[in-house]
Amino acid sequence: MKQQAIRMKLSGALLAAVILTAGCGAGTNDTAADQPQTNEESTVTETGIDGEGQTQTSESDASDQKDDQAKMPAFTTKDLDGNTVTEDIFGEKDLTVLNIWGTFCGPCVGEMPELGEWAKEMPENVQIVGLVIDIAGEEDTEHREQAVNIMQNADADFTQMIVNADFADILKDVIGVPTTIFVDKDGNIVGDSVIGADVAAYKQFVEEYLDEQ
Repeated sequence: MKQQAIRMKLSGALLAAVILTAGCGAGTNDTAADQPQTNEESTVTETGIDGEGQTQTSESDASDQKDDQAKMPAFTTKDLDGNTVTEDIFGEKDLTVLNIWGTFCGPCVGEMPELGEWAKEMPENVQIVGLVIDIAGEEDTEHREQAVNIMQNADADFTQMIVNADFADILKDVIGVPTTIFVDKDGNIVGDSVIGADVAAYKQFVEEYLDEQ
């Protein structure tokens, strides 16, 4: 996969920039499971659960891991239409597909028509929401207009949030775009992220998640 270093300015005085390695270019789709280390692997290492110890996990260990489950931060932002959006958006559905993307990213733009079509066919308890990472605040009308045009050309009618400093804790772990994560109605991040444009993988996760509920 072709690597491209990008520097994204975030709204607000707390963060000047977040550096991402974009997953755009060659069109190869990688899931988080293919990466050298996932959040799940980090948890195993930190708790010392390996080998024989894996069969001796106590209830308190399991409780601690649950408490440490990654969660979306509290945030207040705007969507492309100027409406205020908060973390309460996740409580509207049992599962949210959060697609993190940028207007500079070819694969991100390329998958948008398929995402738009999928959004119209989703079960009632599932939604897709976008997070545009390269709109640097309300003053950045250039990139906002680009994002609006991309959505219109793709006939994709779902909420697109504009990034700001509130999302810093999530974006620090994003190594490429598009990255798609899955959020339950309580704001917990569930399953593994999908790195790269792979709508089939998004759909597979949603189907398997709903089957387990």
